[in-house]
Amino acid sequence: MSSVDLFDEAYALDPFPVWDALRENAPVHYEPDTGLWLVSRYDDVRAVLLDTDTFLPANAMDAIGRFSVQTLRVLAKAKFALPPTLASNGGESHAGYRRIMTRLLNAQAVTAAVPMVEQVTGECVDQVEERLDADGVCDLATTLARDVPLRVLLRLLGLDEAIDVGIDTLARWSDASLELFWGRPDAGRQRELAGEAADFYSWLRGLVTEPGPGEDTLLGALAAHRLPGGEPLSVAETVAVLYFMIIAGQATTRQMLSIMYRRALTEPGLWQRFADEPGSAQPWTEEVLRREPPITTWRRVTGRPVTLRGVDIPAGAPLLLMLASTGSDPEVFENPEQLCPYRPNQRKHLAFGVGRHRCSGAELARMEAGVMMRMTASRLPGLRLADTSSPPEMLGLLSFRAPLHVRVERG
Repeated sequence: MSSVDLFDEAYALDPFPVWDALRENAPVHYEPDTGLWLVSRYDDVRAVLLDTDTFLPANAMDAIGRFSVQTLRVLAKAKFALPPTLASNGGESHAGYRRIMTRLLNAQAVTAAVPMVEQVTGECVDQVEERLDADGVCDLATTLARDVPLRVLLRLLGLDEAIDVGIDTLARWSDASLELFWGRPDAGRQRELAGEAADFYSWLRGLVTEPGPGEDTLLGALAAHRLPGGEPLSVAETVAVLYFMIIAGQATTRQMLSIMYRRALTEPGLWQRFADEPGSAQPWTEEVLRREPPITTWRRVTGRPVTLRGVDIPAGAPLLLMLASTGSDPEVFENPEQLCPYRPNQRKHLAFGVGRHRCSGAELARMEAGVMMRMTASRLPGLRLADTSSPPEMLGLLSFRAPLHVRVERG
């Protein structure tokens, strides 16, 4: 297997041939450019995610590249630190953090939130209609797909009244953080992104030190939480949870929705079907999650020497689990290139991970996607892509992939 450029524009645009080749020819492949071991078959990735004693999450939040001295200075000035709390936490404190998120985002809370999500979606569709009337074109990726998940998340976490910056600022901070940690920016761009991340972190520190959050909010739950030794969370630990949740809880949903909107408007007759048969949107979104999830990879590090698919891997080796590749594994999903909304093992995909680090917001993301596809198609049944003459510009970070724009117009 030849070298794989994980940051190449052509790969971001169409990674499926690379994923197919990896599964077929090198299911465990060492990539010297990044030092990562790429694991691409479904059974192997699932086994790694479930074995948290051998495959540790400690590197899940590490930057993929080295930070310059200037970048480190910018972050240090903001006292930037991300101690292990959720995604990168393999210790005994993880369960407690996890319980907080489960309490706020469990199935009952998600079901109760449906009317609120419908209300927010309706308000945002109103804004899309206004923009279409005024300009003739609207970008769903930077309006509807961005604004609904962020507004919904802030309400569910009880942060909406605490937020004193706008949606645009939060989205910009979130995007900058993703690019800083999962991209390969040059020195100038890295310094610029670090400034945005530092501003975000400083703002969160100020939010944490404000008094009086209710215990039914994320801030209140974190203030009341005690670590296994009985001590309260430090400011850095509390900020780390907020930093992770505000980014992970909406940015990946925005990316998911951008993929889904573009796919739905590309497939002949599908958009009208969503409008005519609202129940058809939910199973279709599940298939897009299987075939083209926004989180394409995730990382683990070996805690001891292991042999995986006949390949010897040393201790301390960073693994890149090709989550998106597993959804197209023909040994698990028949005719994986086809979107079959009612396939029997539809929810077997690993788009949300599996095991103790499975995404806490999985059911919320599913619900939001179903509601938004259904409502947007119903309100704007004649919607179509505004420009299909050139390939879409893609977000192509190590672990995240989605169209940056979904420009639409009325048919």
